[in-house]
Amino acid sequence: MAAFKYKALDTSGKVVKGVLEGDSERQIRAQLRTKSLRPIEVASAGRRAANSASAESGVRRGLFAPRLSASELALITRQMATLVASALPLDECLQAAAEQTRKASTKALLLQVRSKVAEGHTLAHAMAQFPQTFGDMYRAMVNAGEQAGQLGPVLEQLADYTENRQHTAQKLQMALIYPFVLIGVAIAVVTALMVFVVPEMVGIFAQTKTDLPPLTVALIATSDFLTNHGWILGLAIVALVIIIRRLLKNPTYKKMSDAGLLRIPGIRRVLIGMDTARFSSTLSILMASGVPLLDALRIAGAVMNNLVLRAASKEVAAKVQEGSSLNRALSQEAFFPPMMVHMVASGETSGELETMLERSASNQERELEATLGTVMGLFEPIMVVVMGGLVLTIVMAILLPIFDLNTMVR
Repeated sequence: MAAFKYKALDTSGKVVKGVLEGDSERQIRAQLRTKSLRPIEVASAGRRAANSASAESGVRRGLFAPRLSASELALITRQMATLVASALPLDECLQAAAEQTRKASTKALLLQVRSKVAEGHTLAHAMAQFPQTFGDMYRAMVNAGEQAGQLGPVLEQLADYTENRQHTAQKLQMALIYPFVLIGVAIAVVTALMVFVVPEMVGIFAQTKTDLPPLTVALIATSDFLTNHGWILGLAIVALVIIIRRLLKNPTYKKMSDAGLLRIPGIRRVLIGMDTARFSSTLSILMASGVPLLDALRIAGAVMNNLVLRAASKEVAAKVQEGSSLNRALSQEAFFPPMMVHMVASGETSGELETMLERSASNQERELEATLGTVMGLFEPIMVVVMGGLVLTIVMAILLPIFDLNTMVR
C-alpha cells in the first residue's frame, strides 16, 4: 500500500485535504466517496519524496524532498520508541505515529515509510528513502537495533539524543536572539539619525561661509550618501551576502572559511567545543547501539560542521583502521581537547568507552554553555559602549561648528 494526498469537497462544499493509504488512486477515490466526499484531486504522496531517496535505492535527492524539523523528529522518535516498547508490530507503530501528527507532509512521509515496511523491508531501508530527514547516524542506529533485536531500547536512546540536540539548539538560538536584536536596533537608530536628524541640524551650517570642522564634513558626506545613495549600499550588502553564501557551498572555499575561523582565539574555542562535543556524543550513542567503531567514527565525523575538524576526524578513523588505539589517534590531532583524549584512554583501558565518551560530551557541553554565557554577558556592555560612541561622534560633529560660531561672535 502507498500513501496518497487528496483534495475533496464535503457535503457543504468545503474543500478538505488529507492523506490516505491505498493500492491505487481509484481505491482512494472509492474511500472518499464512502465518506461522503467528492474527490477533486488524488496524487501519490511519494511523488516528490521519490527525488529524495538515497544512493541505496538508486534515486537522486531532490529540492522538494520532505523534511522534518528537529522538534518533529524528536517527537516522532519518542512516539516510535514508546510504541515499539509496547510490542506493537512495526507497521502499526508507524501507522499510529502518522495518525498522531496533524501536518500532512509529516503524515505522508511516515506512511511512505510504513508502506516500505509493510512490503517486507527493514525500517532502516525504508528510512533511506528520506536521507535529508533521517541522517546517516539515525539510520545506522536503527539498523544496528534491528539486527540486534533491540530496536526499542535503541529508539529510546535515539529519542534522548534527538531531544538533547533540540534542547541545545534552542538554548543557542535563544542566546543569540538578544544580540541580534541589539545590533539591529543600534543600526536602525544610527541610520535614522544620519538620514533624518543630521541633515536638518547641519542645514544651518550650510548657509554660513565658514569652514566646517573635518568631523562635521565627514558626517555631512556620510549623511548625504545614506540619504541619496543608501539603496546602493543596501543592494551591495545583499549581493555580498548572496555571493558569500554561494561561495561557502563550494567545499574548497568552505574549508578555507572554517580554517580562518579556527584562527580567531575566542571563536576557535567555541567552534571546537561545539563540534567535539557533538562528535563524542554521536560516537558514544552509536557504539552503545552496536555500530562498529570504524563506521561509528565515519558517521560521527560527518555530523561535525567545521570541514577542518571533519578532516581531522577522517584522519583519526584512518589511523584506527591501521591499528592505532582511538586515544592515540585523537592525541595526534591538534583539535581534540586533552580532557577528551584522557577520558577516551581511560574508557579503552576499563572497557567503558561509550560511558567515558558520553561523560566527555557532557563536560564539553557544560564548558560550552559557560563560555557562551560569558560571551553573551560581555556582548551587552560592549554594544552599549559602541552605540554610545557612535552617538557621541554624531553629537560632537554637530556641536563643534556651534562652538566655532560662538568664538567668531565673541
